[in-house]
Amino acid sequence: MKDISFEEFATKDGQLASVDVATLKKLLAEYLDHPWTPITDAQRAETCFLLDETSILNIPMPKTPAEEVALVNNFLNGMRKLFTPENNWTNLAMLDTSMDYCAQCNSCAEACHLFEATNGHELYRPNFRSEIFRRIYNKYVKNEPFAKWRFGDVDLTWKTVVRLGEMAYRCNMCRRCAQVCPIGVDNGLISRELRKLFSQEMGFAPRELHDKGTMLQMEVGSSTGLSPSVVQETVEFIDEDYSESTGFEFHTPWDKEGAEILLLHNAGEIMAWPENIAAFSIIFEAAGLSWTLSSELAGYDSVNYGLFYDDVQAARILAMQAKAAKKLGVKRIISGECGHAHRSLLHARIAEIPRESFLPLLRDLVLGGKLKLDPSRNDFPVTLHDPCNVVRRLGIVKPQREILRAICPQFREMAPNGVDNYCCGGGSGFAIMTRNNIENWRMNITGRKKMDQIFGAFSECLGPETRKYVCAPCSNCKGQIREMLEKGGVQEQYNIHYGGLVELVVNAMTDLNPGFIKWEEE
Repeated sequence: MKDISFEEFATKDGQLASVDVATLKKLLAEYLDHPWTPITDAQRAETCFLLDETSILNIPMPKTPAEEVALVNNFLNGMRKLFTPENNWTNLAMLDTSMDYCAQCNSCAEACHLFEATNGHELYRPNFRSEIFRRIYNKYVKNEPFAKWRFGDVDLTWKTVVRLGEMAYRCNMCRRCAQVCPIGVDNGLISRELRKLFSQEMGFAPRELHDKGTMLQMEVGSSTGLSPSVVQETVEFIDEDYSESTGFEFHTPWDKEGAEILLLHNAGEIMAWPENIAAFSIIFEAAGLSWTLSSELAGYDSVNYGLFYDDVQAARILAMQAKAAKKLGVKRIISGECGHAHRSLLHARIAEIPRESFLPLLRDLVLGGKLKLDPSRNDFPVTLHDPCNVVRRLGIVKPQREILRAICPQFREMAPNGVDNYCCGGGSGFAIMTRNNIENWRMNITGRKKMDQIFGAFSECLGPETRKYVCAPCSNCKGQIREMLEKGGVQEQYNIHYGGLVELVVNAMTDLNPGFIKWEEE
């Protein structure tokens, strides 16, 4: 494989690189790869496909020299803002550190699932992207004397700008690279700051995150498009449906002032996985907790896609969620099964209301005898996927394992696991994107390592005669794993299924009819 030079990155016409699907590493079991959908000449004439077979930002092809110059100038103006405390007080210290220190040891590359999945393609080495950004920083932002000789050179052309923007979206921002860096360089942060620059200063963001994400959530209340009245009606139907099927009657409380807990779901669960919504309600009601949901705009949807690309949008969504909590006077906010919402809520400084993960609370309920449980109801192989934002970013590692060991006799870990685990491949917003070969990119590249981990966890029972369960306590992760299992031919061939953690808890509850978890063949 020919290495790509920094000069080529800045000047080469057309698509810079390609990943040959036929050469991808074979997994431990059979998995269907997805050939790239050809990009038409008409598409290339209108949209910048300058990096590889995928375009996420959909940057229009510049038609005039003036448009080319504008791309460079807008990028440079935004980049300079990134390195001023008044414009970037949230991330400046770590960004400065990541600019000033890199030993080029490539520890980050060895830790990166994208780099491994592409057979070590130079373009997807984490510090390749960062080094280009670093050279621009030294030459144009710091204006270092003799920068090209002291730090290395790269031409800042419109092609450099477009390709850097796309490269920011060839990263799941899982931060595995930052974890292994001996001096703390955070290549994932650099990707995030590049995304922010393109959104806040240049107006380029994936429509799934912006138009259909944060903007829709602020307008309607949820990135799903569900209004407050529709959400309440849907949850009421879920209550009725699962009360009947489980034999356990329950009613989800709404807008209960002074409740101890405001539970924030990822509203995508309401549409795609209603069993998760029902499971939380059943557990909280059975344990006698004081809790509520909110019908305020964004108060019933923990999603905050701003976390992936735009500080301003992230702050706006957080302010709306904080307003909902303050209005009800709750004592604390509990984040349900959504990884990025965990980090968004738990890292934020909002309303001086304590924010917590559901995991320690659920662990205390399970181990404290608040629920009547029969682990034999979960006597099938179970493995655990660790969402990056919950485990690696927040350090919540033990509670979910204590729960699974208590209620799942055949629980087994993936290798590696905990803070060393790999991203599902849908992180940083990828899980909700399907256009321009992005779905194929997720199936072939970003999710490849996770799929191999799943095969490895069930290596002694891969046959279709054994039902197997991947526990993924994160909505985005479930979406990615669902697609890999279904479109990779895995679910049908190997009888591997997926779901959340609360579903396993409810499946073991003896107050309910057996069989809360529904297998595909049922």
